Amino acid sequence: MESAGQKTTPHSLFISDLHLCDSRPGITTQFLQFLQQQAIHAEALFILGDFFEYWAGDDDLAHHHTIIHAMRQLAGHGTRIYFMHGNRDFLIGDAFVQAAGATLLHDPTLIELYGQRILLSHGDALCTDDVAYQEFRLQVRSPAWQQAFLQQPLASRKAQIEALRQRSEQEKSGKQEDIMDVNAQAVAALLREFDYPDVLIHGHTHRPALHELNVDNHRIKRWVLGDWYEQGSCLVADQHGLRNHLLTAP
Repeated sequence: MESAGQKTTPHSLFISDLHLCDSRPGITTQFLQFLQQQAIHAEALFILGDFFEYWAGDDDLAHHHTIIHAMRQLAGHGTRIYFMHGNRDFLIGDAFVQAAGATLLHDPTLIELYGQRILLSHGDALCTDDVAYQEFRLQVRSPAWQQAFLQQPLASRKAQIEALRQRSEQEKSGKQEDIMDVNAQAVAALLREFDYPDVLIHGHTHRPALHELNVDNHRIKRWVLGDWYEQGSCLVADQHGLRNHLLTAP
């Protein structure tokens, strides 16, 4: 990827699973550096969920003012920012995306980019073997649940989220690894629904890889984005295709 000051070819970037939070300041620092050094040269930045470790509501914008301001600056420079909900930050609403200069995408969303049909998803809806999680996901994604939750005081919401996170970590330790990965049949069904796109890009599983799929005699690439716990990374798309790019430490 070209460094600051160099002429760049048209390209877009895809990231997910940064899990930004106060307890991991190094990831926030790397993200801010990424915006200034890489994303500023891109036509578009796609953030495919779990951008934050959790989101208690848009009335907590001030707590994230540094990140929001940096995103707004990037958008003002001309890079289009697209955001998709993850399983940790599905309560992000219009106030955040407007403040950050971003556009909210539904999950899943099909786009056309550099001559390819690309399907975007966070990925958690594809982990259908984890039945308990899918039941929880259905509950918390309902408008009635969200309305009732967001009516509670912010401090109470944060305390409940922290309790849910701790319970989730305990439950994950007792689950088989395969259960928390995407289900092949669910992936195939999604690709059929969207008429066999060229590429599927998602995150969530923290298992970065390129998978070459054959679905009903259609060859499709499934790119899985990496998390930023150990090292930041992004997927770069341009007229030559897609490639993974690892970021240097701040």
